[in-house]
Formats: sequence, structure tokens, C-alpha cells
Amino acid sequence: MSDTQEHKTDFLGRDAIFPLLIKLGVPAAVGMLVNALYNVVDTIYVGLGVGPLAIAALSIVFPIQMIVSALAQAIGMGSASIVSRRLGEKRPEEATRAIGSAYASVFLLNLVVIGLLYAFLRPLLAFFGASESIMPYAIDYLGIVGGGFFFFGLSMCANNLLRSAGNARASMSGMIVGAILNAILAPIFIFGFHLAVKGAAIATVISQTVSCAYLFGTYVRGKSHVPLRLRDLKVDWSLLRESLGLGLPTFIQSAGMSILTLIVNTSLGRFGGDSAITTFGMISRLNQIIILPIIGVVAGFQPIAGYNFGARRYDRVREALRVTVLTAFCLSLVGYAFLMLAPKLCMAMFTTDQGLIAASARALRILSMLIPLAAVQIAGSNYFLAVGKPVKSLLLSTSRQFLILVPLILVLPHFLGLDGIWYAYPLADFLASALTLVFLAREVARLGKTQAGV
Repeated sequence: MSDTQEHKTDFLGRDAIFPLLIKLGVPAAVGMLVNALYNVVDTIYVGLGVGPLAIAALSIVFPIQMIVSALAQAIGMGSASIVSRRLGEKRPEEATRAIGSAYASVFLLNLVVIGLLYAFLRPLLAFFGASESIMPYAIDYLGIVGGGFFFFGLSMCANNLLRSAGNARASMSGMIVGAILNAILAPIFIFGFHLAVKGAAIATVISQTVSCAYLFGTYVRGKSHVPLRLRDLKVDWSLLRESLGLGLPTFIQSAGMSILTLIVNTSLGRFGGDSAITTFGMISRLNQIIILPIIGVVAGFQPIAGYNFGARRYDRVREALRVTVLTAFCLSLVGYAFLMLAPKLCMAMFTTDQGLIAASARALRILSMLIPLAAVQIAGSNYFLAVGKPVKSLLLSTSRQFLILVPLILVLPHFLGLDGIWYAYPLADFLASALTLVFLAREVARLGKTQAGV
């Protein structure tokens, strides 16, 4: 990497924190928000064009998509941490090699995952809770979407690596291109060509392919701050081991969401039937409007924290953490207000069944009661990932799903019925955020002592 290319990332250690977070985090948050909105719109099309069982099918397929995302994110986020810190340490060649190794690893991994998916399609869907009435829709959807997982995984990796080198705008644009294209194509295939849930799947695959092509076009056009070189497109086992170690918390967090969804769908089927699974599918899509922008802001924070930690600018790391938590929390309140003030309107977007709308609106308010607190936990777990402390990141990223939420979902329904599942979520949000605050308070104090030379 030339000196000119190296200087392209110097702004991470020079610019004021809040404008820097806006520069890197807002594009990522906008891209994530658009992504969330197109998932919502896609579900609306499926709900109105096919019916509630099709929404339930999407809810069943979602955890499988999360596993694919988790695998790509584990390598992408772990490699992004390496890239940001190597740039801060003025070791750009290692940053470039880490990028090439990450893409080569995800490429090969995608091939294996897709092969296994098609080999065990029906048993896999049954395992994740597809009933006999839901199964045909789930097979139609996953049978097509599964092929697009190849481009989906590469895109997830590319988003992280482009942001890690300060190319947040390119990452945002790639997500927006795919989201807009999907929003246009989905109704054409569902209503125009009368392909029902298959139409939604075809639109998704086309959109993911175009998004992937756009992201990698950033390298081809020479617009990336850190280049992608053909000679580096090979698996570097030492870098892969480091990235997997760092990305393990991200994988467990995302895979944990998959396992959690499996447990939730099973419990919902037991205590509420297919309609409860449909309700959860709708609520999950709406909650993405809050969660994904938070993840976007925190994604902008990651290269700032990693670069300055590598450069031993601990004062800037502390300031970035404080600003990120406050910004993400305030941003989440916008979508939160909409969900809390107009829950029936939210549910009516997906279905015309008045009974389902009323029941789902009540569940939405309960389940989403404390969801803005996710800003604290997401920022905390990603901070420890960014500075190369995977054990603490792992603990925080798994605390909500595994240590708190799963036990609550398994226990509370026996006392509260279906409501026990809904109330488990705000209780888990509160406890997990409290734990994260304890970890962050200790870390901020330690950084202050290190900066002062104590």
C-alpha cells in the first residue's frame, strides 16, 4: 500500500469524534434502516399477496438466514477488527492481506453451506419449527433464496470490511441499491407474475446479487481506501484463526439469534399455534427498524475504536464509546415512538385479519417495551470486539440470548402462557443492558488510568 493510500485512513485518528461518527455511522445506519424497511415491505407484500401462513414461513426461514449471516459476519467482523487496528498501527500491508483472506474464506464457506442446505432442506425446515401447513411455503421460499446465500454472505463480509477502512458510504450505497431493487421487484413477481412466495424469493436473490456486485465494484473502481489485490485472494490460516477468534462473539450472537428464534417458534407453536408464529414474524420485522440502525451506528464506531486503540489514543476511544451509545440510543427512540404510539397501524400493514391485528398489536407493545436499551449492549459487545478482547465481547453478546432470554422463554410461559414469551423480552433487555454497563464502566476507568500512565 502506498503512502497516499495509507494517509486516506489517517482521519480516523484526527477528526473530531462526533462528526467522524456521523461520517461513518450515519451511512451505515441509513443503509441498515433501508434494509430493515425493505424486509418490512417484503413481508407486507407476502402477507397481503399470499397470507399469514406465508409470513410464518418467512419467520421459519429467518433463523437459517441468520446462520449464514453469522458465518460471514464472524469472518467479516473479526477481519474488520484486524484491518482497523493494523491501519492504526501503520501496518497497511497486513490490513490488505487480511481483506483478501477474509473474502477467500467466505467464498469457500458459502459453497459448503449451500451444498448442505439443499441436501437437508425439508428436515432443516422441520427442525426450525415448520408445521405441515407452513412447510409448502417455507420450501418454496428457501428453495430459491438458498441459492442467493452465496452473494448474501459475500455482501455481509464486504459491508464490514469496507467500513473498517473508512468506506462507510460505499457500504451504505450497496445496501440501499439492493433494498430499493427488492422493493421494486417483489410486487412485480408476487402480484404481476402471480408467483406468490416464490416471487418474493426471486426478487430477494436478484437484489442480493446486484448489491454484492456493487460492493465489490468499489474495489474494481479503485474507490476503496484499502485495495483488494488478486494475489491476496487466498486463505491465510494465521489471519483466519485470528479473525475467527475475534469474530466468535459475533457468530455466537447471530447464531444465538437463530437458536433463540428456533426456541421461540417452538414455544409459540405450543402456546399460541401458527397465528402466534405469524405475530412474531411481523414483530421481528418491525423491530429491525430499531435494531438495524443501532447496529449501523455501532458499525461506524468500530473502525474509530479499533484505529485509535491501535494508535494508543485511549482518550479518543473513551469519547467515541460515550458518543456512540448516546447517538444510537437517541436514534432508536424515533422508531420506538412509532411502534408504541401506533401498534395497530403497524400490524395492519401486514394483514387485514382484525383479530390477528389486535392480538399482535398488544404483543408488539409488550415485547418492544425496552428495546432502545439494545444500544447499550450492542455498543458494549462491539467495543470489546473492536479493541481485540473477544472473551468479554463474547460474554456480553451472548448474555441476552443464552444466559437470560432463553431461560425466561422456557420458564415464564408455564406461569403466564403466551404472554410469558412476550414479557421475557423486556426483562432480558433490562438485565443484559445492566450487565453491559458494569463492564463498560470498568473499561472506561481502566482506559483513563492507562492514558494517565497510572
